[in-house]
Amino acid sequence: MELTTLLILIAIGLIAGIFSGIVGLGGGIIIIPGLIYLLGLTQKEAQGTSLALMLPPIGLLAAINYYKAGAIHLKYAIIIAIAFLIGGYLGSQIALSLSDQTLRKIFAIALLVLGIRMLIWKH
Repeated sequence: MELTTLLILIAIGLIAGIFSGIVGLGGGIIIIPGLIYLLGLTQKEAQGTSLALMLPPIGLLAAINYYKAGAIHLKYAIIIAIAFLIGGYLGSQIALSLSDQTLRKIFAIALLVLGIRMLIWKH
């Protein structure tokens, strides 16, 4: 691995970790676009890599801080984790059946719609 690639990977990880710790963003917003645009991965490779790095307890230290502050709904997290496990499997099957171009468009539209929705939501 080249030093430049290593430095880019470290930067992506640090930025994603910081954003994840601050506002819960990371994989979709930072890691996937970073892997695609900075390292030339395909959409599928970027998504697969992002999912693979979630296997170890990467958010454990941040979660401990939130837990100590009483800011975690543990039952919600467990239920979502189980559903995420099933949804991740099903979603990966769907993603692998689509072209990279179609997948990238779906990804971009999802980010756009969610971002606009959050900007105008009055809750």
